[in-house]
Amino acid sequence: MNVLVVNAGSSSLKLSVLGEGDEVLSQHHVERWEGGAVELPDDVPEVHAVGHRVVHGGADLTEPVALTDRTRAEIERLTDLAPLHQPRALAGIDAVTALLPDVPQVACFDTAFHATLPPVASTYPLPERWRRRWGLRRYGFHGLSHAYAARRAVDLAGGGSRVVTCHLGAGCSLAAVRDGRSVDTTMGFTPLGGLVMATRSGDLDPGLLLWLRDRLDPEDLDDGLEHGSGLAGLGGRADLRDLREAASGGDVDAALAIDVFVHRLRQGVASMVASLGGLDLLVFTGGIGEHDAAVRADAVRGLGFLGVELDDSRNADLDDGDTRISTSASAAGVFVVEAREDVEIARGVRRVLG
Repeated sequence: MNVLVVNAGSSSLKLSVLGEGDEVLSQHHVERWEGGAVELPDDVPEVHAVGHRVVHGGADLTEPVALTDRTRAEIERLTDLAPLHQPRALAGIDAVTALLPDVPQVACFDTAFHATLPPVASTYPLPERWRRRWGLRRYGFHGLSHAYAARRAVDLAGGGSRVVTCHLGAGCSLAAVRDGRSVDTTMGFTPLGGLVMATRSGDLDPGLLLWLRDRLDPEDLDDGLEHGSGLAGLGGRADLRDLREAASGGDVDAALAIDVFVHRLRQGVASMVASLGGLDLLVFTGGIGEHDAAVRADAVRGLGFLGVELDDSRNADLDDGDTRISTSASAAGVFVVEAREDVEIARGVRRVLG
């Protein structure tokens, strides 16, 4: 079964066709996509099924599901929980439906992997009537990436029960994975919480938000938290590479942005280890996780109390591909794994369609 994987981002569209062995048969990346019609290159092989990455599945959509009018409506109903991401996924679904009307389609959810969170990790200390009325809970995100990275690292290591996965990119989150199941994560009700991100704030004191609410228009507050915070708010640049260049030239704000990013990352990893009661494997994935050796080194350096040791030469001279970067004496294996949500989506499609 050849599966067309559709990953609709905030401004781009990634299309790839995966064959039976998860080999990539074709790739197509539309840098500027406004949600309109989709065209496939002439060399794309026959497509037997389609899998869509959808950020939010809410409390009910906790497994990949075949797309029907009903399931599409359920996805659309969750738009206010992921207003940046959900409309783009819906646009991708509609565009591919118009292009391939007779090909079965499946939605795969980033929140689904975290549906296994125990109540102690998923429950917010809010009034019960609020929680019941609006389904307030920690949903978690980047689940497709966390699921793949954890499984891949265990395969590479030849075992490991307690895994912390670090998805670090424009959006960042961590997951505590025990025996393949998510038991804790840093993102919460929306993709705005948790670690410092490119333009998103991550966790904040709710009292601070109440204070700002009385001084800003709701639109300004929303835009500031989503698009003007994080690395961009701290150092004036959303890209960590640009911040490093500026910091090397003496920009103190850029240096502070990097330090805050790494500080929150260390805190987050330690909290995930606490949820697991120990650590067997630490995994870095995503654009920053795969390509920024300094972030990996700085993060692990702060985890020496766990007995984790990085092989500096392996970390600095990392070749493309999935690699162990810890020393043989390290108490836990440290790995870099290429982000492959496409593989996770294709597998979800095959589970649904058989």
